[in-house]
Amino acid sequence: MSPVRGERQGRASSVRFQNVQKSYDGEILVVKDLNLDIASGEFLTMLGPSGSGKTTALMMLAGFEPATHGEIFVNDSPINNVPPHKRGVGMVFQNYALFPHMSVAENLAFPLKVRKLGRGDIEARVARALAMVKMESFGGRRPVQLSGGQQQRIAVARALVFEPTLVLMDEPLGALDKQLREQMQYEIKHIHENLGVTVVYVTHDQTEALTMSDRIAVFNDGRIQQLSTPDRLYEKPENSFVAQFIGENNRLSGAITEVADAICTVSVDGGPTVKATKVVPGGRGTRTTLSIRPERIELAPAKGALPVVIPGRVEELIYLGDHVRVRMSVAGTDAFVVKVPNRVGRTLEPGHETTVGWDPEDCRALDEIAA
Repeated sequence: MSPVRGERQGRASSVRFQNVQKSYDGEILVVKDLNLDIASGEFLTMLGPSGSGKTTALMMLAGFEPATHGEIFVNDSPINNVPPHKRGVGMVFQNYALFPHMSVAENLAFPLKVRKLGRGDIEARVARALAMVKMESFGGRRPVQLSGGQQQRIAVARALVFEPTLVLMDEPLGALDKQLREQMQYEIKHIHENLGVTVVYVTHDQTEALTMSDRIAVFNDGRIQQLSTPDRLYEKPENSFVAQFIGENNRLSGAITEVADAICTVSVDGGPTVKATKVVPGGRGTRTTLSIRPERIELAPAKGALPVVIPGRVEELIYLGDHVRVRMSVAGTDAFVVKVPNRVGRTLEPGHETTVGWDPEDCRALDEIAA
């Protein structure tokens, strides 16, 4: 199987997984035949639910778990037999892993002392690292004297202080509250942009992945389901798992009755016939799952404004500030969601009969399903 490359084929590879597998018991594969190229200077996120294989892949790259099969390369050199402390990789964990008996400056100096740098060089690098995370005045404090966000900044600085070319981050923001987490997302993203290091980041948080990444590898059942840029991943999912896992999504099932170039006509189960963009490999007669984002649906479109218009009934309204989430009964399902501006939502009431419409380019026919 050839490596998964996504949209980064023009850049030199910093990390390469080649036919990598991992099993803990010799029978069940947690990671299945992983082939992945990560470009130099790229911010790549491994995203997926618990047990999908993303963290195991990161731990193999870090050297904390051996690969059962296959080879991992960093800068074209095989590293399977290189111990973790000799891989020259910066690591940031969710629990910060700071030494409690050391000051902030001593924590940052530790990886430099291990590498036997001179005192002057150590002091200069520690000062630069503190400035990078905007904590110049905190060098004398102990970790217990810092907030969670401050400790995470120091953990990031420690991973970068010895100037590695590769930094691995394992759910580093999982312990922070929502506001601080969002703030740290942007700070880590800006640090990456300024330094140009290669970052491999693991999370189960889809918003975090969309915000920070150059590319995202969506894992499920030990395999990459799709590898792409955040916008393409969201707008053009290649299967139902990705469509459901990334953002909110409406699903309808049906059978393809016609195919014309990239557009197919689908007879929806218990509902009307609609047009959609054909992603499923099968042709006429193939059963498929339709995927469409709530924000791509127009409520009560003007006559002739959209190619697809079908009837629906409002079941529930949830006010969310900048928009209203409208749950509707459409084509045999009462879990069809439309997002509308709050000024539109204020005119609706449960039980209201209306129509919904969309452009076939925004509705994707995914996954061939058994008849």
